[in-house]
Amino acid sequence: MKYTSTRNNSLAVSSSFAIANGISEEGGLFVPEKIPQVSKEFIGELAPLSYKERADKILPLFLTDYGEDEIKGYTSAAYSDNFEGETPAPVKCLRRGVSVLELWHGPTCAFKDMALQLLPYLLTGAAKRELGGKQSVILVATSGDTGKAALEGFKDVDGTKILVFFPDRGVSPMQKLQMTTQEGNNVGVSAIEGNFDDAQTGVKAIFTDPAVKARLAENNMSFSSANSINWGRLVPQIVYYFSAYADLIKQGVIENGDKINFTVPTGNFGNILAAYYALKMGLPVNRLICASNENDVLTEFLTTGRYNRVRKFHTTVSPSMDILISSNLERLIFHLLGDDSDETKKLFASLSENGEYTVSEELLGKIKSVFAAGCCNDAETVETIAKTYKENRYLSDTHTGVAIRVYNDYAERTGDKTPTVIVSTASPYKFSKAVLGALTGGCFKSESEFDMVSELEEITGIPAPAPLRGLKGKTPRFTGVCKKEDMRKEVYGLLGIEG
Repeated sequence: MKYTSTRNNSLAVSSSFAIANGISEEGGLFVPEKIPQVSKEFIGELAPLSYKERADKILPLFLTDYGEDEIKGYTSAAYSDNFEGETPAPVKCLRRGVSVLELWHGPTCAFKDMALQLLPYLLTGAAKRELGGKQSVILVATSGDTGKAALEGFKDVDGTKILVFFPDRGVSPMQKLQMTTQEGNNVGVSAIEGNFDDAQTGVKAIFTDPAVKARLAENNMSFSSANSINWGRLVPQIVYYFSAYADLIKQGVIENGDKINFTVPTGNFGNILAAYYALKMGLPVNRLICASNENDVLTEFLTTGRYNRVRKFHTTVSPSMDILISSNLERLIFHLLGDDSDETKKLFASLSENGEYTVSEELLGKIKSVFAAGCCNDAETVETIAKTYKENRYLSDTHTGVAIRVYNDYAERTGDKTPTVIVSTASPYKFSKAVLGALTGGCFKSESEFDMVSELEEITGIPAPAPLRGLKGKTPRFTGVCKKEDMRKEVYGLLGIEG
């Protein structure tokens, strides 16, 4: 299995190279040259297996330069004691024909743990083969959940340093506390003045700056990424779509070969793109339903073919989706263009220079054959959280609330009765104010974040995850806020080198 770049399809590199480097030299994203195919029998064999065993079957299809025993060692470390409950990714019934895939039972209570508990092992294994003993510098831009999950995954991992940038006013109080109290001798965290897109753009610019890379090389360091621009972040996410399908077979909800829908709340497009890869591998999928909040750039693109980032930015109750530049969309477009890197490069140059691009009718038709899309505002999200709890006794976070609302609207609009899995991406306790407000009509006994957690526990009888309860009383280690134009200086400072 070789990998090429969305902006230079003449490249052919190993998965280790793609994971160790994170992003291609010219700024493109690494993608597999060919998508491996699986049979109906292969899928059926997954049903009786554990999550870890399912990962052991799927990951080697993409990571062919890693040994199978090597991968088994990594998955044992990633998916053993780090997750609460019997399985890392349980599938639960919401109502007849609709299930929920819960991806937030890991150490940071968000779906990013599913990949970021594994990525440090993949990266350190790749670095030994590709970086010649250089220290890996993991640079991360986060809209909330990736930052903490990456920090926790790479904490005190030998041969690595990790630096996380987050929008100062663009994450929930719980997300901010999770990041700023992070332990570990190799971690750094900085807020920036701006939104997630500013952080992401700044990180990409630093990644591809020859002067910065040369400065790091002088200090025996090399950049990599824990964002979903890194293939090592994306490939573990493919596993949980196969796992969800296998669980539905095991539960008797479907028979092997039946098609299902997935509804995915997404901002940077990585989570739903992993589902697309699963579909292209042979997983029986009818529709991928992309759910957005008021930042509806993906809804517009998937329905009209026009991607326009020049629009009002909304700060919402589902902050991990407050994104106007969805990086992973570049991978999808490259594949649908028949791996045409020149045309892909033109489109994304237009996005950078003009703030928008429009794809052809032919390409839009290919997109619409797989994807549906919808969006909702904060009021609709909160209303859905309350209604879902009242009718189904299911407590969802704000991002899952968006997905439920968008799916309900889709089902009513289309009459599609295909069994559907809604992807739940975070614990409701990470967004306790919005979730509690949904259940109480906006009435709070206290404005304290942890008092809200306690009140939500009292009302629902559902205990908050231990990692979140354990934050109470912790003092932040990282309190700095930098301007977006000073991010490079901040990187040098956090690494202890002179700029």
